[in-house]
Amino acid sequence: MHTVLGANGPIGEELTRELYRNFTHDIRLASRNPTKVHDTDQLITADLTDPEATNRAVEGSEIAYLTVGLPMDSHLWERQFPAMMRNVIEACTKHGTKLVFFDNTYMYPGTPTPQTESTRFEPNGRKGRVRAQIATMLLNAMTAGTINTLICRAPEFYGPGKTKSLTNSLVFDRIKAGKRPLVPVSAKTARSLIWTPDAGRAMALIGNTPDAYGQTWHLPVDTQRLSYAEMIQVAEQVTGRRIRYSVLPLAAFNIGGRFINQLKEVQELLPRYRGDNIFDTSKFTARFPEFTVTSYHKGISEILG
Repeated sequence: MHTVLGANGPIGEELTRELYRNFTHDIRLASRNPTKVHDTDQLITADLTDPEATNRAVEGSEIAYLTVGLPMDSHLWERQFPAMMRNVIEACTKHGTKLVFFDNTYMYPGTPTPQTESTRFEPNGRKGRVRAQIATMLLNAMTAGTINTLICRAPEFYGPGKTKSLTNSLVFDRIKAGKRPLVPVSAKTARSLIWTPDAGRAMALIGNTPDAYGQTWHLPVDTQRLSYAEMIQVAEQVTGRRIRYSVLPLAAFNIGGRFINQLKEVQELLPRYRGDNIFDTSKFTARFPEFTVTSYHKGISEILG
C-alpha cells in the first residue's frame, strides 16, 4: 500500500498518476476531502492535525508521501504544519512506514547563490521559518534513525491544470486569458521553475529507490533557467501573437500588501525575484541520468495550447 497524504493537490495528483503508471495500483488517498484519480484508488478522510486520523491514514502503508499544501496564510501555517509533521512522523514510526516528504525552498536565503541540498536554512519570514521548522523536525528524526525517510525539495511550480504559483497566476494564466502578464519584480533574472508533472514523476522515482532514503534531494528542473522576458518570448512563439507585459516592482507589492492580505503574504518571497534563482539539481541528474526533464518550451506550449 502506498498512501498519499494531502492528496488531490497538484503534486499529490501528479504523484498518484505516476505511482499508478509505473509502481503500484494499491494506492490510498488521504485528505480532508479526497477524490479518486483512478477507479482503484482507496479513499480515507483524514485531518492530519489529528493524531488518530493520521494514524489511521498511515496504518498498513509501505510508503507514505506527504504532499500537503496550505493556502498562503502565515497564521494557518504556524498552527497546522508543525502538528501535521509531528503526527506523520509518529504514525510512520509506529507502523514502520517509509516517509517521502515533498518540501519547498522557502527556508533558503533569497540570494543569487546557487541552492544545493546542503544550503543553510536562512528564512526571510514567517512561512519560511515554519518550513525550516518542519524540515528540521524530519531531519532530526532521520538522523536519530527513528524513521526511514527522505526529503524531495522543489522550487516554484509552473504547470497545467490547477497548478498554483505566482508564475502561473500572474504570467501564464493571464496570457491564456488574453490579458497582459504581470511579472514579479524583474523580467531579466534567471528563474528555476519545476514543471508539476516532473515533480510528481521524480518524487515517485526517488520514493521507490531504496538507496535514496536518508537524504535530501532537489527535484529536477530545466537548467536553461529562462528569465520571464524569455518565457514570454516562448509564449509569443506558441500563441503566434505579440505579448506585452508589465513588471510589478517591489513597491507595488509593499503598497498592495497594506490592503490585500494575499499580496502581504508573498512579500517574504520577493527577494528571490530580484536576482537569479539557481536551484541546483546535479545530485538528482547524476543518480537518475535517464530521467527526462520537461523543457520550458514544451511546458509553456502545453499550458497555452
